[in-house]
Amino acid sequence: MLDHEYTTKEIFRNNFFVDWRKEMTLEEKMVITDLDKCDFTEMFTYYKGKMEEKKNKSKEDKLKIKEENEKLLEEYGYCAMDHHREKIGNFKIEPPALFRGRGDHPKQGMLKKRILPEDIIINCSKDSKIPEPPPGHKWKEVRHDNTVTWLASWTENVQGSVKYIMLNANSKLKGEKDWEKYEIARKLKHHAEKIRKTYRENFKSKEMKVRQRAVALYFIDKLALRAGNEKEEGESADTVGCCSLRVEHIKLYPELDGEKHVVEFDFLGKDSIRYYNKVPVEKQVFKNLQLFMENKEEGDDLFDRLNTPLLNKHLQSLMEGLTAKVFRTYNASITLQQQLQELTDPEESIPAKILSYNRANRAVAILCNHQRAPPKTFDQSMANLKSKIDAKKEQILLAKKELKEAKKEAKEKDSEKLNKVVESKKRAVQRTEEQLMRMEVQATDREENKQIALSTSKLNYLDPRISVAWCKKWTVGLEKIYNKTYRDKFAWAIDMTETDFIF
Repeated sequence: MLDHEYTTKEIFRNNFFVDWRKEMTLEEKMVITDLDKCDFTEMFTYYKGKMEEKKNKSKEDKLKIKEENEKLLEEYGYCAMDHHREKIGNFKIEPPALFRGRGDHPKQGMLKKRILPEDIIINCSKDSKIPEPPPGHKWKEVRHDNTVTWLASWTENVQGSVKYIMLNANSKLKGEKDWEKYEIARKLKHHAEKIRKTYRENFKSKEMKVRQRAVALYFIDKLALRAGNEKEEGESADTVGCCSLRVEHIKLYPELDGEKHVVEFDFLGKDSIRYYNKVPVEKQVFKNLQLFMENKEEGDDLFDRLNTPLLNKHLQSLMEGLTAKVFRTYNASITLQQQLQELTDPEESIPAKILSYNRANRAVAILCNHQRAPPKTFDQSMANLKSKIDAKKEQILLAKKELKEAKKEAKEKDSEKLNKVVESKKRAVQRTEEQLMRMEVQATDREENKQIALSTSKLNYLDPRISVAWCKKWTVGLEKIYNKTYRDKFAWAIDMTETDFIF
């Protein structure tokens, strides 16, 4: 990982050194006392060489590896569920590595230990053939629980979170669950106005508990905030959601940048990703926040009479199956649909339509605060693309010059053959201009996507039927929007969606 920016972070280096020392022999501990004096370049070069070797293998060797992987898939990649052969999601366990986490995770750099059969719980039916553990090992436990959908589970050592092996994304179970999730979110559109009316009325409730619940719900609805309080056991990062916001996470401005009643949010959300936003809110919301913050100091809860179970219980009473997460799914999907209607220009080319789609997707990612660090190779790949664009521009100039000369010659001699040459040169100019436009669209897209993760919302929050209907309506190939993994996961949506689908 030497070429990764993680290894320059102090917290990463400190955590790594602490965990490494636990693995050292007494002799090594005496010698290795300062990470800054350690030189890993020899190992790094060795592994880089290994990777190069792998890349440069002959066609035959690569085919051999492919065949071996297919054999493994055949043996371990399928299970029988209700007498149907179903594909398993990922049947391989991650090897030992250094934990990275997302955002500024306090545990980054710690050693993720090797998972052994003794750590693993197998889940299968009583009458099935129980998978054999590797020789000399035994499973931690074999369960026969048909109320859960996982086939194996274990607890990883860094955060103490439980990991699972599940069925593949395109399995019947997952597809049904997905469809149900989006149908509940669609149902919310018939209740949304009534719910909004109710929480607005509750802004002035005599009960503090009801007021706090109303303001929290307003934020969850308006800003697509997560509910919070749903931390994994053993997660030590100080991350919060709406219900667990503390006084220091917000600042109130009666007026800011020409707007009234502005709230500034600044906190670490899920995966230690910073949420920073300044939003003007309704006057009554602002007044309530002032009231909730009275006589409180740093470390005190903003919503001290509220927690996620209480909020979700209230939501259930408003609509069956409604939770804070459903609001997120609903707002993400409705935003995508509205943005696609606004941004798609029927007259535009396919690449320009795809840019519009990505911009609509980006609006959702920003709403849901799905950020990422710019890819390591970003600057280099942008520079490569820019030089390709420059070369293409020169090519156009040359093609136009050739066209001009051909036209001149055809005018002077007027022969069928020369007229054909002119037509062919015209097509060449047109083709090169289209290629340039595609590249420029790609550059814009990459630049705008630099720090935004589009995949999270695409996979979890956006009803796939919106995208499928849009592709069918504008004859955009679905593969331009969804890669193979997504197309497998959303096979149910692809089969059932017509061009007139409305979320």
